[in-house]
Amino acid sequence: MPMDINIQLSDDDLQFFVKGMHDVQASVKDESAETIIAAAQKLLDETRAAYAPPFIAERIGSVESLIAMSRDVGFNLPEEDRKRVLAALAYLADPNDAIPDNVPVLGFLDDAIMIELCRRDLRFEIEAYDDFIAWRVEEARARGLDPGKLMVQRSDWADAQAAEAIALMHRRRRASYASGAWKPTLFKVS
Repeated sequence: MPMDINIQLSDDDLQFFVKGMHDVQASVKDESAETIIAAAQKLLDETRAAYAPPFIAERIGSVESLIAMSRDVGFNLPEEDRKRVLAALAYLADPNDAIPDNVPVLGFLDDAIMIELCRRDLRFEIEAYDDFIAWRVEEARARGLDPGKLMVQRSDWADAQAAEAIALMHRRRRASYASGAWKPTLFKVS
């Protein structure tokens, strides 16, 4: 029989995690981004084989997206955001964090909380990255290329979004004219 358990973190609890994040950031300040990412990837691969409660498994699983976002040169994650992602990955890869990872069932609970905090903090960047990936796949498909081989930049995606917004504005204007709801009088172009 399933049982729901809700955890509410107070401001003091959150400060505990913020302090833990700062401690990890200080301890890995001399590590390269690739070293941190490789350690997180290794732990991710190891945890896939073990049982984890769904709350933990879903958050640990989202680490792959954080890793991809931090490695994607085309997306060019801003340095401040990249540092926050790397700090979360470093925390995850630390086996001796608040709850040691070798504690059965609960060992990754603190890691899952930290990843959730990072996801919430970076939600707009994560959403933008998901949109960027979808656009890159569609752009590659339109060009008949492998999405992994298409070299596009974040600025290309932003330009495409701007062009799409302008096209939408024009379509709406034409639809308004076609419906007879309004006829241009002041700004009519011949």
